[in-house]
Amino acid sequence: MTTPLTGPCEPWEPLWCTALPTGSAAVSGYALQAATEALYHATAQRFGLCTVTLRPCRRECATGWPDWAGSRWPQPLHLATGWINVTCGACTTGCSCSTVEETVLPAPVYDVTEVKVDGLVLATSAYRLDNHRFLVRVDGHMWPLCQDLNAADTQSGTWSVTARYGEPVPVLGRQAIGELAAELVRACLGEDCRLPSNVVSLARQGVTISYPEVQEFVERGVFGGLFIQTFNPKRLTARPAVYDVDAPTWRRTGT
Repeated sequence: MTTPLTGPCEPWEPLWCTALPTGSAAVSGYALQAATEALYHATAQRFGLCTVTLRPCRRECATGWPDWAGSRWPQPLHLATGWINVTCGACTTGCSCSTVEETVLPAPVYDVTEVKVDGLVLATSAYRLDNHRFLVRVDGHMWPLCQDLNAADTQSGTWSVTARYGEPVPVLGRQAIGELAAELVRACLGEDCRLPSNVVSLARQGVTISYPEVQEFVERGVFGGLFIQTFNPKRLTARPAVYDVDAPTWRRTGT
């Protein structure tokens, strides 16, 4: 992820394996949010997609160097340290001697949902995503060299990339969320349910739950226990994170 999170970005989409009782519409939203929070933390904060809009900078790889793009043979270049051979030229990759027009996004990206340049949405055929982090332009144009970060991305002189990060919730997780949310709905409505009586209470602003007790219940459930055992057998409390201090600069405006 690009930023630390204290909880899931949005409630998980449930697979309901049982009919909800009458009146559930009034509390199902709270119940689904509470169930999502419980399972999100029970599986080391691993699942769920978050949408992020970035204001990136174009990747520069040959500033101040002669443009040898298109030349496949080593070319001599005199620096302060002496003569060296430069192969391929500006803005190439290790696999190509042609120019690659790209920007580097914070990895790993699940997918890119929208790219705007000068306030206009680019066609998806104008770019591609490589290695879950390199946004490559393939329509013959260049990414802007710089942009006005004081202006909204709907205006001229700007560009932005909207991407999704994270992992989709697997089918087993959607079944587990439906199982737990259904029990929370029944508890909120005062109906018989399998939850311990001290786990759930109905408040004005929704559902209040105790995570350790809910996790114990989830692990006893048909889908919840199987979900946690399958995807978090070591009972990790948070997913591993990698920090790249030399990563290129990007900005999330308004955060």
